[in-house]
Amino acid sequence: MSFESFQWIYLAVAILLANVPWLSQRCFLVLECENKKVWMRLLEWLALYLIIGGVGYLLEGRLMGTNHVQDWEFYAVTASLFMVFAFPGFVYRHIR
Repeated sequence: MSFESFQWIYLAVAILLANVPWLSQRCFLVLECENKKVWMRLLEWLALYLIIGGVGYLLEGRLMGTNHVQDWEFYAVTASLFMVFAFPGFVYRHIR
């Protein structure tokens, strides 16, 4: 697979994981929750953000050979992007 293929697959997985807390009634995809509160969905969203960030960090080291040093701006932008990715699931759960 090419580097570009890994990028598209990574973005697709990130979009999927960003929407999982809003579309699923399970807590952390394992435990069955009857009435999942908003704070639990946000906590799950944050955990999935950290997981996909870790996967990205590992992929960067594996595919590029080195990891670039990031400052706080990078993490602010990626968290905002992950929020944008979660928008369809949020709209489906709370606005629709």
